Formats: sequence, structure tokens, C-alpha cells
Amino acid sequence: MNPRPADSDLLAPLDLAFWNIESRAHPMHLGALGIFAANSPAAGRHAAELLAARAAGVPGLRMRIRDLWQPLDLRQGLDLRKASGFDPRRPLAFGGAAREAAPDFEPLDHVRLHAPVADFHAAVGALMQRPLERDRPPWEAHVLPGVDGTSFAVLFKFHHALADGLRALALAAAVLDPMDTPAPRPRPTEPARGLLSGLVPAVTKLPGLVRGALSDVGRALDIGASVARATLDVRSSAALVSQPTGTRRIAGVAVELDEIHTIRKSVGGTVNDVLIAVVAGALRRWLDERGDGSDGVSPRALIPVSRRRPRTAHPQGNRLSGYLMRLPVDDPDPLARLATVRTAMNHNKDAGPNRGAGAVALLADHVPPIGHRLGMPVVGRAARLLFDILVTSVPLPSLGMTLGGCPLTEVYPLAPLARGQALAVAVSTFRGRVHYGLVADAEAVPDLDLLAKSLTVEVAELNAACVS
Repeated sequence: MNPRPADSDLLAPLDLAFWNIESRAHPMHLGALGIFAANSPAAGRHAAELLAARAAGVPGLRMRIRDLWQPLDLRQGLDLRKASGFDPRRPLAFGGAAREAAPDFEPLDHVRLHAPVADFHAAVGALMQRPLERDRPPWEAHVLPGVDGTSFAVLFKFHHALADGLRALALAAAVLDPMDTPAPRPRPTEPARGLLSGLVPAVTKLPGLVRGALSDVGRALDIGASVARATLDVRSSAALVSQPTGTRRIAGVAVELDEIHTIRKSVGGTVNDVLIAVVAGALRRWLDERGDGSDGVSPRALIPVSRRRPRTAHPQGNRLSGYLMRLPVDDPDPLARLATVRTAMNHNKDAGPNRGAGAVALLADHVPPIGHRLGMPVVGRAARLLFDILVTSVPLPSLGMTLGGCPLTEVYPLAPLARGQALAVAVSTFRGRVHYGLVADAEAVPDLDLLAKSLTVEVAELNAACVS
């Protein structure tokens, strides 16, 4: 038997899904490419030394993921939304995994200084296609000095089982220069519990637990039915489909946030509505210019939604749901596209993140560990049956960040690429600019830079349409 050490914690169901869905051709790490203004020719080397030195003092960066015999907790059977505890007297379920502190953690194995490069995005593509080592803490930091000596880039890679977007941000911030941030609110102290409390649910709570279990079953059936409906009437483009090559190409573009606000104030909706509509318009322009055509194309976009409450980067574990919507790529009118996106997002918000096909991630809570172990590779192959493109937003703090005194000027979030899909889009707003990070299969999308340029053109076109 392989018991879980006292200083580890079991992976939440969605984390376990991400851990088991991974393949060599489709690694499940997310990334962030940060570009810094260098204050000296040696700034890149100094940044690498700082990252390695600081990583040693960040507990979350010492955590590796280890397969184990997972204990089955009675409470988990009654309320699948809660992580199970550990007690060797309980029966075992197979296939689980846990985070634990690596006894031989060496930061220099994770922080790498590269030779100077002329194009940060081109260099990062090759780095993003390499899976993380699964037998040690699953993260890396790559420092790439610019050939002109005026800037350097840092690529952070975190496995999705180790961190979601918010957690990855917290880990990356821990190795940057300290920031003056507001002190967190004190968390209320939980009352002491008896020795037997928690082993068996209190009798008075059983009716509520039963209702919760029935509600979970009903929700799972609703999500399952929505997923089945979402696989019908697929109106995607062959350009968004890829055979698994394992290659990656990266591109990024930044647009002024003021331009997005101008559009939003003119037609209503939210900043996120505008950002999604920009993706739809850019896809239309890109498909037409490459000769694939956009007529009748309305790809299904998965829009992840964080279920993590504010001020709770802990406990560890992904807390994600999502919305599923069709991008109006086939509509030639930019304002009509925006109106369609706004209506669809309002409908999703009214239904909530716990309903509909986009909430498919919540089904992970209803799968036992052995199901994740055996079934997730199959689920990974079926991703394109549910959605055609991922469009995700990663929040960033508005505070300025530095590394070795060098200011961070650009941040491009990078999302994992699902099996069978050619493109993923991630968006972050930082210091008055919106940064789109594009990840694509390098063989399926050799013209990714054309799509990046189309994003800038689409923002200008929307602005012009609002003025006319």
C-alpha cells in the first residue's frame, strides 16, 4: 500500500482529471509570458538567479504530484463537492493522487536561463510544447534575454493539476519582487471539534446532505443532457481542427483598454462581451483571408468561469465551471456580432455556471478516482465533440510588478490546447492594455501571426462602427 504522507493533500476531482487527461502530444500546463524592461545587459541572468533563490522559499513550488491508493471517505460519498480526508481505517479506492512536498526539491532544475533571442513568442512556442516532468514539482520558469539587451522575457509554466489561473498567478507573484498589497482579512477561527467529529456526518445534517446529493445527481443529469445536445449541429471550420502533432506555435497582441471601454460604453454589455466579440470577428477575417471561408461558421467556444470566491487562493485545487456559446463568425456585421455575444453571455449568466454543457467540468466531482485514471484519456480524445475553441480570461492585478527592479510591461496568458483542436485563446488586462495570448498547433496553424493581426484590426473596426 502507498499511504498518503501527513504533509500532503489529495487532488480535487477536477485536478485529478487534468492530471490524467494529459498526453505527450497534449500537455496540460498553462503558461504566462511576461516581458520586462531590462535595466542592464545582465538583467536576464540576474532575473534567473532571483527566481531560483526565491523559489526555494515558496512552499507551493515544492509540491509534486504522486499517484497513490486513495482512501474513500464517507463524507465524499454524501457530498461529492468536498475533498475527502485521510484515515487508514477507511476502505481504499484506487487511482487517486496527492500533492506532497518533494524531499529533493532543487530550484535550479526548474529555472532555466536561455541564450538571447530575437522573437520571444517564437522561442516560447517550442518551450510550451514540451510536457513538464511528472516525477517532480510540475512547473518551470524560462528566462529569455532579448538580443538587443533592452528587454527580457520570463515564461512560467504550471501544470493545471497544480494550479488554476488564480493560483498560478499567486505562485508566480511569490518569486517576483515584493509588492505593497493590502493585508488579507483575517479568516474566522473554526471551533475545536471532538475526536469523532468529521468521521461521520452529524445526524442533524443528514437531511441536508441527502438533499444536496439528490441535487448533485439532478445537476449532473442536466449537464449530461446539455453536453449531448451540444454535440449536435456542429458548425465549425476545418481550420480549427487538428490532428495531434504535439507542436506548438505562440502569438500575442496587445490593444488599448480604452478602446475596449469606448466600444462597451457605446453599445452596452461588459468588457468581456467585447473581448469575445473581437475574437469572433478576428476568426472571421482570418478564415476569409486564408481562403477557408466563414460562411455558415459558428464554432462552439468554451468560456471557463472561476468558482473560486474572492480572497481565496487557497485551498489548492481548480474551482472551474464554464459557459458554452456559439461565436457568430458567420455574421458580417461587427455590431451584430457583439449583440449576439452579449445576448448569449446574458443567457449563460442567467442560467448560472452550474448548468448547461459548459459546466461539464463539474461532472469530475461525480467520478471516482479509478474512473479518472481509466476514463480521462478517452475524455481527452472527445474534447472537440463538445467545443471547438477555448476562450478564457485570466485576471491580473492592476499593481505594477517588477523582477530585479525591472518593470513588467506585457503579460500574455497561454492556455492548454485540447486534443483535436488547433487553437486556444487567453486574455488578460494589465496596466491599461488587453493582452491576447494565442496557442496553436504549429502544423495546423502556420499563419497564427495573421490571426493576431486580425484581432487588432477587429478592435479598430468595432470602434469605427460605433462612431458611424
